[in-house]
Amino acid sequence: MKTFKMLSFELMLDGELKKFPLTDGIIINQENSHQLWVLEAFMPAAYKNLFDGLILSGDMLDARVIISLPDNEPAPFSILAHALTPIDDKISVLFKGRLKAQRKKYAELLLSQLLEQG
Repeated sequence: MKTFKMLSFELMLDGELKKFPLTDGIIINQENSHQLWVLEAFMPAAYKNLFDGLILSGDMLDARVIISLPDNEPAPFSILAHALTPIDDKISVLFKGRLKAQRKKYAELLLSQLLEQG
């Protein structure tokens, strides 16, 4: 297994990327035959109801995560919200999923999104 620091966490919700403020975060590459990753996001408890709903829905989610260094390109993941633990005035949200194959470079993806937005 390899662990990495999560610096930024975004989810695609209702067709838009929503960035969540992280207090802390970690990503674990389980390096198993299923190529599974575990992501843990520690954030304000204001998002508890949203993530409780995502856990109950069981829907796969598209996420973008910046790992280790702020200058790294966001890594695309397909994840499932798995569990939520309240800790004081924060929550810890556990996700499981896979790293998606990145077909486009980040700059090309960003340009495409900007052009779509006008």
